[in-house]
Amino acid sequence: MVVAVVATSVFLVEIVQGNEVAVVHIPVRGELQARLGPSVKALPEYGPSVMDASVYRDPTRFELERERVLGRHWMIAGRSEQVQGSGDWITYEGHDECIVVVRQAEGSLSAFHNVCRHRGPAIIAEKTGCGARRFSCPYHGWVYDTKGKLVGIPEREDFGNEHVTDIGAIPVAVGEWGGWVWINLAGPDKAVPLLESIGPDISNDLGAFKMEDMILHEVLEWDVPINYKAIVDGFNEIYHVTELHHSPPEFTKATRFASFHVTGDNFMCFVPRPVSLEELGSESYDHHRNSICHYVVFPNTVFNCNPEHLQVFQPIPLGVDRTKFLCWELIYPGDINDPEYASYYKKTMAHWEVLKGVVGEDIGIYDQMTRTKKSSAFNEQILSEREFKIAMYHENMDRKIRD
Repeated sequence: MVVAVVATSVFLVEIVQGNEVAVVHIPVRGELQARLGPSVKALPEYGPSVMDASVYRDPTRFELERERVLGRHWMIAGRSEQVQGSGDWITYEGHDECIVVVRQAEGSLSAFHNVCRHRGPAIIAEKTGCGARRFSCPYHGWVYDTKGKLVGIPEREDFGNEHVTDIGAIPVAVGEWGGWVWINLAGPDKAVPLLESIGPDISNDLGAFKMEDMILHEVLEWDVPINYKAIVDGFNEIYHVTELHHSPPEFTKATRFASFHVTGDNFMCFVPRPVSLEELGSESYDHHRNSICHYVVFPNTVFNCNPEHLQVFQPIPLGVDRTKFLCWELIYPGDINDPEYASYYKKTMAHWEVLKGVVGEDIGIYDQMTRTKKSSAFNEQILSEREFKIAMYHENMDRKIRD
């Protein structure tokens, strides 16, 4: 973890920095369920455990995950703001898949495999673009519309009519929630509904941040030579923050009051800010205002939420032991020429710089894990009861690959 609905209300809060006051859009708990406080159970009854380390390096297992997990669950492809206009497109590439998402004229999205039905090359060479009406494969010129339907074949008379009639690029399920574009490779007819996958607990609680009203500030990317699940695991516990991130004693103390929640395939974690510990005894404790709110949507989407801005961590597997790791930074929009917004922006950017350093420390430990990932001495992991999310995540993965 990076340190730093029923009815939901949002209020304006003043943040003082020097002599400047910034007015920013901040979520509050409102009528949402308490996630920290005297009546909230902090840990499920799972306990300490030991876990096999082969989950990070077994190529057969990885192929099963590609088919039965990555191929059946919702994952983020980008932000809605990246495909605002008709014919705008983005691509998603990972785990040997290449997907195109295109905004349609009436405002909906379509997604399909970026694979030509003729001989298999990518139909669209560019990763992003605007205002497309059709796409032409650069190899032989087969033409597809923005929904992936095949609409043109040079020298069509040379092909069997039964082979090329009413076909197109293979469709992918696509949806939008929280200002994000989500895809599911199972396809429109087989994918479970997006909000069913996210679940009401997360859609309500995370929904309070109103990510659909936020804007993308920056995306960082690393090519990391470890398994993607090892990165997810790092965000499924807070035990490491004292040593790796040099957190001060007051924050280490606060982590002991954190609460952990399991909701379907997904997880939530709330770490109270040290200055709010005295308020934890109240049933009205507001975790949105007073804690770091953390959500993991299976299999590889992690939301790290501060009241003023948030990050999304997305490890996209490229192979059994290679991962494209994306870190998205979202902020609330405003007029930079407005002194109040300028103060908010300055404060938020200062915090973002700190968080980038924290992520850099995570990358550093991944480098150390790379040195030992195939070691004969790395056979198991010994997990504390507060690292139960790691154990449960892999148990869930086990069930799904056996499906």
